[in-house]
Amino acid sequence: MKRDELEQLSKNELIELQLAQNEQLARLQAAFEQLKADYEALLYKFEHNQKKPPPTSKNSSQPPSRDQKPKKPKHHGRKRKHGPPEGHEKHERQLVANPDQVVELHPQRCQACQTDLSQAAGQLTKVNQVTELPPAKAQVLEVRQYEVACLHCGRTEVAQPPAGLEMERTFGARLEATVVYLRQEQHLSYQRTQEALRLLSGVDISQGAIDHIMRRAGQSALAQVPAIQAVVTRSPVIHCDETGCRVEGSNWWEWVFCTPQAVLHLIRHNRSADIIREVMGTFEAEVWVSDCHTAQLKAPSKERQLCLAHQHRNLQALVEAQPQLLWPKEMQVLFQHAIHVHHERQKLSPAAFEKQVARVERICERLLNRPNAPPEIGKLLRRYQKHRPSLFVFLHRTDVEPTNNVAEQALRPSVIHRKVTNGFRSGWGAKAYAAIASVIHTAERSGGNAFQAIQSLFGPPALPLQARCE
Repeated sequence: MKRDELEQLSKNELIELQLAQNEQLARLQAAFEQLKADYEALLYKFEHNQKKPPPTSKNSSQPPSRDQKPKKPKHHGRKRKHGPPEGHEKHERQLVANPDQVVELHPQRCQACQTDLSQAAGQLTKVNQVTELPPAKAQVLEVRQYEVACLHCGRTEVAQPPAGLEMERTFGARLEATVVYLRQEQHLSYQRTQEALRLLSGVDISQGAIDHIMRRAGQSALAQVPAIQAVVTRSPVIHCDETGCRVEGSNWWEWVFCTPQAVLHLIRHNRSADIIREVMGTFEAEVWVSDCHTAQLKAPSKERQLCLAHQHRNLQALVEAQPQLLWPKEMQVLFQHAIHVHHERQKLSPAAFEKQVARVERICERLLNRPNAPPEIGKLLRRYQKHRPSLFVFLHRTDVEPTNNVAEQALRPSVIHRKVTNGFRSGWGAKAYAAIASVIHTAERSGGNAFQAIQSLFGPPALPLQARCE
C-alpha cells in the first residue's frame, strides 16, 4: 500500500494490517527454513555420493569378476604389433630323450634320374618329434569266476577277483576317477560329462551311473575327513576363510581350514563361530590367520594374524573416499614395507632383520597414537588399536604369512564351481564336494595331483591286467 492509503486507515485497521503482514512473514520464514533444510540435505547427499567411490576388488572384498571393466582406449595411428617384442628370445619345446616310436625317413629313389637309393648310406639332417594321443577306446574286461569242488574233502572253492576287478564293479577305478575329475575339477555337468566320455573314450554311461559314482566318491572321501581334520586341528598355524554357496536354492557357506600338511573343506548352513568350534573341538591353534569377520575373531588361538591384503583394500577405500588424508596412505606404505621385510628375511642378517622389524613396530606405534584423529579414520584406527598385537605376528614367526592368500586360493575352485553350476541341488552333493576337495587339496600338499587323489578313492585300476592278476 502507498503512504496516502495508509494515512486514511484507522488505528485498528493499521493494527490488523500489521498482524496480517506478521503472519504472512512468519509463513514465508517457515517456508524459507524448510527450503534451506532441503537444500542442505540434498547438498550432503550429493557430496556423500561424490566422495564414496564404487566398491571394487582393490578397495573391498568384492571379487575381481564383478569389477567394471575399463574401456580400451582407441589407438590413433599405427596399432601396436601383436606377439613377442623385438629381440625376445625364442623358446622351443625340448626333445625327449627316449621317444616311444622312431620313424626313419630314407630317400628311396632319385627324383631326377630315378636311381634306386634304398641301399645307399644316408646322413641324418634333421630330427623332429610329434606328440600325439593314441586312439581313444576304453577296454571292456570280462571277469569269469569259477568254483571248484575239492577232490579231497569236497569243499567248494570260489576264485576271488583281485582289487579293481570285483564282481560287483561295473566301471574301473580309472574310469570312475575320470568321471569325478570332470565333475569336480573341470566343473562339467552330467550331460557334458557323458558327452566327453563318449567322444574321448568311446564310453556310453548314463547320468544315473555318474550320480552313483559321485556318491561312492563322496562316501569314500567323507571317511577320510576325520583324519584330515585331526591333522588340521593339531597344526600350530591355521589359515581360515569362508565363501557363499547355494545348496537346494538356499544360501550356505563353504569354510576352508588350511595348514601346510592338510586342507579341510566344510559346507554348512551358517557363518557363525559354531563351525570353527565344531572343527577345533578342544584344540587351540598357536596362530589363526584370517580376516576381521566376527566369527573368525572368536577362533581358539593364542595369537592372531590379520590378513594385511584385506586391510590394504580397506585403506584403499578410505584413500579414494578421502584423498586429502595422509594417515591411510601411511598405513598402506607401512603394511607394504612390513610384507617386503618378511620376503627379504632370508637375505638379511638376523641383526639387520630385527632392526627392520623394530622400525616397523615403531612407525606403527606412531601412526596408531592419534588422540585427535579426524572422524573419517576413526573406524580403521580403532580396529588397528584393538588388534595391534595381530598386525605383525609374521615378523616374529617364520611359519606365519602376512596374508590369508592360502585360504583364498583354496576356495577359488569352489567359487568357479558355484558360478558354472549355480550351486548344489542336494545336501549330500554339497558335503561330497567338500569332502572330495579336502582329499584333493590335502594330496596336493604332499606333492600329489588331483587325479591321483581321486583315483585313490576307488582303489587300484584294473589295467594293466597282467599286473592285477599276478
